[in-house]
Amino acid sequence: MNDGQSSGSSSAEVRTGLVPDAAAGLRIDAGLALAAPDLSRERIKTLILEGAVMLDGKPVTRPSGKLAAGMAYVIRLPAAQPLDAEAQAIALDIVYEDEHLLVVDKPAGLVVHPAAGHADGTLVNALLHHCAGQLSGIGGVARPGIVHRIDKDTSGLLVVAKTDAAHLGLAAQFAEHSINRRYVAIVQGRPSPANGTVRGNIGRSDHDRKKMALVGEGRGKHAVTHFTTEERLRDAARIECRLETGRTHQVRVHMASIGHALLGDPLYSRPPKGLRDLLKAADFRRQALHAQRLGFIHPVTGSECDFFSPIPADMAELLDRLRV
Repeated sequence: MNDGQSSGSSSAEVRTGLVPDAAAGLRIDAGLALAAPDLSRERIKTLILEGAVMLDGKPVTRPSGKLAAGMAYVIRLPAAQPLDAEAQAIALDIVYEDEHLLVVDKPAGLVVHPAAGHADGTLVNALLHHCAGQLSGIGGVARPGIVHRIDKDTSGLLVVAKTDAAHLGLAAQFAEHSINRRYVAIVQGRPSPANGTVRGNIGRSDHDRKKMALVGEGRGKHAVTHFTTEERLRDAARIECRLETGRTHQVRVHMASIGHALLGDPLYSRPPKGLRDLLKAADFRRQALHAQRLGFIHPVTGSECDFFSPIPADMAELLDRLRV
């Protein structure tokens, strides 16, 4: 049996392999996510609970069980369901495109994929129209080609897979945390020290299901954000954030946790009156966060890719108003 072997038809897929040494002693869901990096831990946990995972010929019933090196695993992926989303002619700012992938500069306000309350008008709907069926389906029914995402009201760069080979290669780089992702943010107050690292597991808030929060060990997902102050402003600062991990609301939660929430953030920021008045005067109604730089190794050609997106006009205006 070869590690990472796949079989099956377009109606289903079976993954087989041997648990690598690096996964020995880990929880089953975490270790198999390491062995199959294109499948998230949550995805594998769901498959375990659906009875779709076996170890050494026996069905796995508990995601929290422990792995041993060399165990034979079988992961049965269910047949992909038809995509219930229509192609829509929505304008896209495409920074780069080839036969394998494309990089999009997403504007604030555009939802990445269909979800409750956003059945259409999303990036996925736009991609279905632009790519005319040439999108990877590995990401699941509602997210064709989507390898990662950024929040609706965050602007900036996003890479999309057009082929399964590109999707698998990019997913592996995200799993290895080798993707270069740098964000520019405008935060309340001036961080002291000016540069630093925020570490803390991020999970769903116990008090507000719309929010994420720092949670204790054994909960949520490990997250690391490095920040550097680039400009001191009036009661605020422009910072660059480099992500080691990519968790939901990561920059927003981590910066709020150290007392420097993103300006305009409706969930995590409560600025003083002076800043509230300034945001109102600028008509700035979103979190001040922009995915400015995205770098990765092209998953098919092996070339180095590095893309940069200028600060959008609304954030540039906010910076001008905040300069002392």
